[in-house]
Amino acid sequence: MPLAEGDAVASHLWQLEIEGVSIAQFKEVSGISSEIGVIEHRENKAKGVSVLKRLPGLVSSGNVTLKRGKTDDKTLWQWFKQVEDGDVAGARKNGSVVLYDYGHGEIARYNFVNAWPSKVSLGALAAGSNDVLVEECTLVHEGLSLA
Repeated sequence: MPLAEGDAVASHLWQLEIEGVSIAQFKEVSGISSEIGVIEHRENKAKGVSVLKRLPGLVSSGNVTLKRGKTDDKTLWQWFKQVEDGDVAGARKNGSVVLYDYGHGEIARYNFVNAWPSKVSLGALAAGSNDVLVEECTLVHEGLSLA
């Protein structure tokens, strides 16, 4: 069912794709952001009048953070090991975060390029806890765009 005009997108209708393959069972993805830096340029005009111009600077994108319940899947850790072993070129992968409407029709795709894991970690281990153990991975990349 497509979104009705003016309806917001639900935050639970998404998937992660790496190299065109859907990667299932992530509980959270964050860091989908781009920012344009600001260059402040000051000039003096006639009679010493100070003028401030703000110009667009370099574009930068945030790191993408993935969180999922820990399973026996070692893919993220193996990907990290590939970078650690020096195979950065082989580790770079393109991916997308895809948003869906209620009928599971695609409504937005955020593509990132040349991503590689800069950090992998496990959540806290606690003897008395009933929580699922969470695995986290931070991906750095070279650009983000809305397709």
